[in-house]
Amino acid sequence: MVNNTMYLEFPSKPENVSFARTAVAAFVSQLDPTMPELADISTAVSEGVTNAVVHAYPGSEGPVAITVYLTDQQVSIEIKDEGCGIADVNKVRRFGITSCGQERMGIGLSLIEACVDDVRIESREGQGTCLFLRKRLGEQGGSLAND
Repeated sequence: MVNNTMYLEFPSKPENVSFARTAVAAFVSQLDPTMPELADISTAVSEGVTNAVVHAYPGSEGPVAITVYLTDQQVSIEIKDEGCGIADVNKVRRFGITSCGQERMGIGLSLIEACVDDVRIESREGQGTCLFLRKRLGEQGGSLAND
């Protein structure tokens, strides 16, 4: 059962990555997560929003929306854009692959997957992308801090 929800929308500007990360961390803090859990959630949000800012609207800006759902022991996060979408989701999930050429490292999704328990991506070319993240609190899995 969802106990609380937050919705946030902002333009896909690089300076909003820090804002999104901080806002989500502040909201999630009401569940009293451990510092490593909060760091993992913050990192996953930062990488997810960065992907939307860098890839969703080539040469322009558009909206990025975050919805956070809190239950007793779980945080679910949706990061959504209305941008160009991803042609091959399986391809970009491989470590070191990026859709924008050689100037990027292509490790964002791998980092996100290391920080949370579940990652799902829904995307259609020309219709945007939604990144679904889930982190269970009080468990050892899905954390960079435990590596």
